[in-house]
Amino acid sequence: MIRRIFSYSGQYKKYLVFAALCITGESLFELLIPLIMANIVDIGVVSGDRGYIFEQGGWMLICAFIALLLGIGSAKFSAVAGQGLGANLREAEYGKFQQFSFANVDHFQVSSLVTRMTSDVTNIQNSISGGLRPACRGPVMLVAATAVAFSINAHLAIVFLVALPTLGICLYLIIKNVRPLYGKMQGAIDLVNRIIQENLTAVRVVKAYVRGEYECGKFEEANTNLQTQSEKAFKLATTNMAAMQFVMYGTILSILWFGGGMIRVGTMQVGELTGFLSYILQILNSLMMISNIFLMLTRSLASGRRIIEVLDEEIDIREDHAEDIEVSAGEIEFKHVYFKYKKEAAEYVLSDINLHIRSGQTVGIVGQTGSAKTTLVQLIPRLYDITSGELLIDGHPVNQFPLKHLRDAVAVVLQKNTLFSGTLRENLLWGNEHASQEEIEEACRIAGADEFIGRLENGYDTEMGQGGVNVSGGQKQRLCIARAILKKPKVMILDDSTSAVDTATEARIRKMLSEKLPDMTKIIIAQRISSVRHADQIVVLDDGKVKGVGTHEELLAGNQIYQEIYDSQKEGADL
Repeated sequence: MIRRIFSYSGQYKKYLVFAALCITGESLFELLIPLIMANIVDIGVVSGDRGYIFEQGGWMLICAFIALLLGIGSAKFSAVAGQGLGANLREAEYGKFQQFSFANVDHFQVSSLVTRMTSDVTNIQNSISGGLRPACRGPVMLVAATAVAFSINAHLAIVFLVALPTLGICLYLIIKNVRPLYGKMQGAIDLVNRIIQENLTAVRVVKAYVRGEYECGKFEEANTNLQTQSEKAFKLATTNMAAMQFVMYGTILSILWFGGGMIRVGTMQVGELTGFLSYILQILNSLMMISNIFLMLTRSLASGRRIIEVLDEEIDIREDHAEDIEVSAGEIEFKHVYFKYKKEAAEYVLSDINLHIRSGQTVGIVGQTGSAKTTLVQLIPRLYDITSGELLIDGHPVNQFPLKHLRDAVAVVLQKNTLFSGTLRENLLWGNEHASQEEIEEACRIAGADEFIGRLENGYDTEMGQGGVNVSGGQKQRLCIARAILKKPKVMILDDSTSAVDTATEARIRKMLSEKLPDMTKIIIAQRISSVRHADQIVVLDDGKVKGVGTHEELLAGNQIYQEIYDSQKEGADL
């Protein structure tokens, strides 16, 4: 997994190498200082040679200055490498998101995807920025200092060989227990993000139902869970420091005890013991750095697994059978189509759908709530793939069209209308970024949006705000229809997208679509019979099955479900 994560370093790999070289060089120069210091004590001080002392002191300053420069360089290169890797991982994840189908997004949940792209990536880039130095410095200092310590006094260095296994056992037990806690902690962050996202998205509903106190309680529960999981993980991780200090002080006391005895019997000099202690402290500090790296790596691996899960997610809507073809007419045919959201689901959402929509037709789809009207039209641009049967566009199976061409040719105005931050013009240009002002105005006239755009303070340059909060629901729907028209699609799907406008405005939009875009195939999902009664044919859906196809008059005369819908709306109008 570590190799997989580092494969996203890209152009920042050279900075990893530069940082490692600087850290190695810095460590080696620092290792020279205790040797020089031992010589100053044992030779210069003992002999009283001031010239030698100043000469060796000068070399110590030079080594320290070079180590300082290399340390600054390592910090800079580590930061660039860490932030660069983080940026590349976020970019890779975001690119993967764009390939996700609705089913892929449902698999992870939006809040978890946000956490994996922010918190998890931050953990990894911080591990590089802050952990590369001890990761390189620790082993270098450990090996070099151990070698020098043994060269100074091999008998006294045996004390260290007792301390090392003790520390290793402690570190193993800590990492073994803390690793699953880091995964739970990131999962708790997912939950907090989900509650925040839901609350901010539905803030109007929360205030309308005076549920602020309830939402605060729900957030407090999730926040307390995150706090508890974090405390468990970090409390266990901090025991590493206590174990390290126990081993360090025990080792120092043992060396002073045995080293003092050697000085008394004349087998060791004071300068040797001083230098030996310096190297032992460097060894122990190196071990502390390495143990901290293991803990940091454990947390990073927990985040890395979550990131790799996203990057390795199998895209369920693929282009394996795509050919170099485009939608030319917009004729659609369903042949014994079955669909369910999950393969393991017991029942089909759509069953044995047989439907033929000719090019340029206007087709209405009606049915009770939950009859799978939206699901049916989402199969056309392959927002979901059919489970079995055939779905043909212009006589070709829908999976033979490249997704880009298919979705360019099919405009969908969904039930949930979405506008983005930016100006009204920028939102409309989502339909066609190269559209001229005349084309924009024509699309707005057809969609009935010109009626209110002229009243806006800045016209087409009016800021929409996040989610289009500066316009009403009906205005937002008309802007979304205009945006879809700018695509100049062969097929337009209006999924209950005029529900927030009055019937007179809806009739004008329907008339303009018919007159201005006669060759476009139009599919209208509606709750109101009045929205589809003039369609060339109307499809009646019930419980995921086609229960009737015909004109308004034909269905009113012979289809019971259509009659019930019509009568219920007529009664409601009479009331």
